[in-house]
Amino acid sequence: MENSSAERKQQLALDIADGNDPSDAAKNPDGRTKLQGLFKQLSLLDRYLYVWIFIVMAVPIIFGYYVKGVKKAFQVAEITSVSLPIAIGLWVMMYPVLCKVQYEILGGVLRQAGSLKTISLSVVLNWVVGPALMTGLAWATLPDLPDFRTGVILVGIARCIAMVLIWNDLAKGDADYCAILVAINSILQIILFTPVALLYLKVVSRGKGFHVSSWTVAKSVLLFLGVPLAAGVLTRPILMNAFGRKWYESKFLRFIGPWALIGLLYTIFVMFSIQAHQIVDNIGHVVRVAVPLLLYFGILFFGSLGICRWMKVPYPLMVTQCFTAASNNFELAIAVAVGSFGIDSTQALAATIGPLIEVPVLLLFVYIVGFFQRKGPSV
Repeated sequence: MENSSAERKQQLALDIADGNDPSDAAKNPDGRTKLQGLFKQLSLLDRYLYVWIFIVMAVPIIFGYYVKGVKKAFQVAEITSVSLPIAIGLWVMMYPVLCKVQYEILGGVLRQAGSLKTISLSVVLNWVVGPALMTGLAWATLPDLPDFRTGVILVGIARCIAMVLIWNDLAKGDADYCAILVAINSILQIILFTPVALLYLKVVSRGKGFHVSSWTVAKSVLLFLGVPLAAGVLTRPILMNAFGRKWYESKFLRFIGPWALIGLLYTIFVMFSIQAHQIVDNIGHVVRVAVPLLLYFGILFFGSLGICRWMKVPYPLMVTQCFTAASNNFELAIAVAVGSFGIDSTQALAATIGPLIEVPVLLLFVYIVGFFQRKGPSV
């Protein structure tokens, strides 16, 4: 049976992550041919991902800085103070990933032996350690930049429900366990994001840099997470019942899969076009914002790795724990920052920097855990 596109992509990533020596490929022409064939089967978007990310970072800054009327054009219509083009981009970015979540297996996994301990660990890392760590790092590195600090804290509060699926696949994590954690974080995001945001931005930070009502935050969360989450929850059972699981996974998911990346690139393009003057005029502050983000990803990832090794968690589950803890839902952070403070705010700019740091850093972590996993069964 022919592998699906997703399986081919995963196998290609695993082959590369395994560090296959080019000389070995030369000795084994069949292996080299297979690797080249898999690479050619990747879509144009996947094959040159870093090229597209660089383009949508550089081009819109030039475009937005020198072309007049860009901001007005992208804010032709708004939904709860968020420009319609941005809202569409965020929905398109999140919907395909939420359609992949296996909501139907949640109950079975929860009943498995030992699942309560590992899931509890994930909840603590995501909703206790993560936000507290980011808040502390933001205050330590950005004490004189309250608006930028607020955007960074929002990134730390928004737990990942999308990109973690990609990192987990590349690092050979447990796919079912990752789906469960994504489903749990999706639900907890709706319940906890608002009170946690108010705790760290109003109580802990004493209201500095945050002057938005709880309803404003909740409205953004429900609009930009609740809507695509509800769509994903409904889409999966409806289409699977109508056309079958095989059609859903091999046809529908393959069809909508590229939308997530397209939505991400489009959203970054629009955001950076509108934020062009802010970025150029505050380039020093932008560099400073990268500091707490780099520290956060490194501390949380390797801290989680150490805890899991101490608990003797199996490699697939350990990798899933680490990437789930260290990843963030930058889509939601951007949406809340835009909805709460405006598209051209420094808070939104700080949140936008999140994915630009997260993507290359977590990709590096994929190769690091892959390297140590080859050295021994305990990583």
